[in-house]
Amino acid sequence: MKRPPHFPRRQRGISLIEVLITLFVLLVGLLGVAALSLASQRASMESLQRNQALMLLNDMVSRINANRSVADCYAISDATTGTPLFGIGSATLPVCGAGTIEAYTQANADLAEWDALLKGVTIANADDENVGAMIGARGCVSRLADGSFLVSVVWQGLNATAAPSAGLNCGLDLYGDETLRRAVSVPVQFADLRGA
Repeated sequence: MKRPPHFPRRQRGISLIEVLITLFVLLVGLLGVAALSLASQRASMESLQRNQALMLLNDMVSRINANRSVADCYAISDATTGTPLFGIGSATLPVCGAGTIEAYTQANADLAEWDALLKGVTIANADDENVGAMIGARGCVSRLADGSFLVSVVWQGLNATAAPSAGLNCGLDLYGDETLRRAVSVPVQFADLRGA
């Protein structure tokens, strides 16, 4: 009896090595998606903090503009040192007594409210808990040599970037690494319409 010719067996299924390689490739892809998601969340948080800072900056500019007869009451920070400041770590705010009773009372109330907003405290939150301000939010209002005011808001970013410009001293050296300090500021100047 003759034996039938011997043909090599066909491969049926996949081997364990092929399964492991497939799992490894899939795992690398999933890690890449997770890293991309984390970077996206950090960028979103940075953007949220910057938007909050801009809202608080505009809020103080509006308060000063609305009560400009006692604008000096708002300028409690030294432009060269950036202290004292509002927000996280602020001590008791100075009390202003310049101008009319109504004007300085409004200025003192504005300063207290802005300080609370920087700390993340809202009027609706009776427990004085931080409810969502930026990380380490602080604010400064300085009177400059030319008579204008500089309103600044600083906070701690999540990733190191370039440090704020050398002339912006609000919150200087309070965040450990200056590349983590974020800042927005705006000069405020009032026109003198009384004539020369």
